[in-house]
Amino acid sequence: MIKAGDLVLRRAVPGDLERVVAIQRAAYARNRDLLGVEPLPLMADYEKIFSDYEVWVSAEGAVDSVLILEPRADDLLIWSIATDPQRQQTGLGRAMLAAAEVRARELGHATIRLYTGANLHHLTGWYGRHGYAIERIEELPDRTVAYMVKHL
Repeated sequence: MIKAGDLVLRRAVPGDLERVVAIQRAAYARNRDLLGVEPLPLMADYEKIFSDYEVWVSAEGAVDSVLILEPRADDLLIWSIATDPQRQQTGLGRAMLAAAEVRARELGHATIRLYTGANLHHLTGWYGRHGYAIERIEELPDRTVAYMVKHL
C-alpha cells in the first residue's frame, strides 16, 4: 500500500487489468488529437506492463486511478499516471504524484523521471507546477517527447 494524504493505493491484481486498460484509454484519448499520433500508453501490452512494472490503483471504492511505476537503478520512472475522466480536476492526479514520491523514497531513490508529449503544454505545465523540470527534448520520427525530472 502507498498512502499519500487521503489517497491510498494498492498493487493491482490480474482482476484489475480490464479496468486499468479502460482508465488508460479514457484518460489518454484526449491526447491523441493533440499529439496527432497514438499516445504511447495506448500502444502498450498491459499484460506485459502488469508483469514488468508496478501498477498501483486506488484502494478504496471503485478503481478510478492508475499509477504505473518503473523502479530503475538510479531513479523511479512514472511510466503512466491516469485518472478516470469523471474524476479529473479533483486533486487525484496531484495525490498520485505525491504517492510516486512516497514510493521513490521507500525504494531509496532521490530522483523521479517521467516523459510526456512535448506539445502537451497542459501536461508539461502541470508537472512543472509540481516540481518537475524538462531535462531534455527528443525528436522521434512521429512525435516529440519531453523528458522531465524531479529531485526529491
